[in-house]
Parts: sequence; structure tokens; C-alpha cells
Amino acid sequence: MRIIIDSDIPHIKGILEPYAEVEYLEGTEINTQSVRHCDALIVRTRTKCNEALLGSSQIKIIATATIGTDHIDLDYCHRSGIEICNAKGCNARGVLQWVAATLRHITLTDNKQPSNYRLGIVGVGSVGSLVAKYARHWGFSVMECDPPRQEREGGEFYPIDKLAEECDILTFHTPLDNTTHHLLNKSLLDKLRPDAVILNASRGGVVDNLAVANSSHRYYFDVWENEPNIERIVLEKSTIATPHVAGYSAQGKANATAMVINQIATCFNLPLTTWYPDDAPRSCERLIDWDEMCRTIDKYYPISEESKELKRHPERFETMRNNYTYRQEYF
Repeated sequence: MRIIIDSDIPHIKGILEPYAEVEYLEGTEINTQSVRHCDALIVRTRTKCNEALLGSSQIKIIATATIGTDHIDLDYCHRSGIEICNAKGCNARGVLQWVAATLRHITLTDNKQPSNYRLGIVGVGSVGSLVAKYARHWGFSVMECDPPRQEREGGEFYPIDKLAEECDILTFHTPLDNTTHHLLNKSLLDKLRPDAVILNASRGGVVDNLAVANSSHRYYFDVWENEPNIERIVLEKSTIATPHVAGYSAQGKANATAMVINQIATCFNLPLTTWYPDDAPRSCERLIDWDEMCRTIDKYYPISEESKELKRHPERFETMRNNYTYRQEYF
């Protein structure tokens, strides 16, 4: 059995070697030739898994150490009998920390308290539900939008237009697909309050980046269209800019690696279905108070400094991302 693994996935080296021939490559270097005689791929978002890559291969499973799957042609893989696994929810608390740091920045900038804001959450899955729980605890008024969940469960979800009209802050936590591409576009922007703030830590294409940059709204982006070659005007006009690292916590990365190893083990009947890295901490689940979060978040996530570095050196986007010092989750 032969497995190709993205070399930037942490904790994974040496784990599958007793059971398979393993090759490590940079995500962008995984190509048609390298996968030709490969049985499994373990990737991140930088490897585009489509017919062009997979057409002459014998791959049985692709495990991506990410929440999103928009870098994978799911229809093609389904038709070809290739199993797809992702790491859903692996880094939800890491993204929660990113949102917390941005909310603190917003309230400090405005000199206001959480109770002065209505927060609209678009996409209430693993990340959005955590954001909703903590935001309510911190004193924000919260409105939620999640059409798939509303269809399945009913409940108190609102149309996105209503969130745009009534919310002071809009934060996006949806996957990227045909229904969510440019979910925030000029038409929706025109419905936002003039002083509304936009957060995006989902996928770059969920938001029309240029439309937002050409509007009067403040925005905090972790994800961008055309990464890593992001439009300079979009970067320059952002209030806070980070290089697609919202979920880059030590625990989130360990969770993601464990999940893909477990999935590969299940597929090939390997004794690794409950493996977790010995040297990695587990997530800390603590409903921290607003004042404590504001006092401590800079120690764990100095987001303003990170933003300044990216704005000074946009050409280092991939370097910053690939050499990131993973943050510790503390709530």
C-alpha cells in the first residue's frame, strides 16, 4: 500500500510507515505522476483533488486534515468510487479564539460593551454554534442563519437578509459550495447598516472580497479569494488581516491529524482507529467570562501584531501560514 501525505501536516511522520510505503510532499507538489500508483492521499487545502490529478490513479480514499472540502471535486470522487473524509470540527475552538480576538478589537475600537451589539452568525455548525454559545455568555445579542439546519430542525433561524438589516456584526462560518459562493455580495452589502462590521473565517469565496473592499464597512478577514495571491487593495483596506490561520491551534492540528489517521486506519483495517498524538494537549472547554477573555487573549493570540506583519509582507502569506506557531486553546 502506498500513501502520499502533505508534508506540512503535524504529528503524522512515522505513524503510517509500519503499514505502508509513505511519501511526504508539499501540498502544491502533489501531482499526477506522484499519485499514479497511490492508494491513499492525506492532504490540506493546497492540493486540488480533481480529475486532472486523480484520473490515472488507483486512489481509494482522500483524507483531508481540514474542515472544508472545497479543494476536492466531490462529484468526480463519488463517481469514481473514491472515499472522502474530512476533519469536521477539529479546530472549532481555535476559530472561536480568532472570533474572540476580533470581537475584543471591535469593542475596544468603538469603546462599547458586548450588550451594545447584535451579532449575526451565518452558518451554525461546529464553529458557529460555539461562537453563538460564547457570544451570548459574553452579553452579545445573537441572531443565527443556517438554512440547512432550519430545513432539518426548524427552530429560531433567520434569513440572511434579516441579519444584514438588523445586525451590527456579521460573522461567516459556512462551507464553500455553489450555494454559498459570494453569499455576501454587493446586493447584501447594500442592506447592511453603514457601520456594520464583517468577519470571515470560513472560506474566502463566501464573501465577494472586492465588493467588501469597495464598501464603507470595516472587515476582519482570515480567509481570502485567490489565496495566497490576494488582492492588495482588499488586504490594505482590511481592519485586521490574518493568513488563513484562524483554526491554527495546537489542539486543532492534533485533532485534525488524529481524525485523518483514524479514517485511513478504518479504511485499511489498521490498528490506529483510536490513535492520538502522545505529545499533543487536548482541547480545554471552559466558558470564560468576557472580562477575563479581554485581559488574556493577547497573551494567547496577539492578532493585531499578526495583522501588521501580514500587511507589511503580503508576499509571505504562505510562509507565515506554513511556519505558524500553533496557539494554545485555553477556553
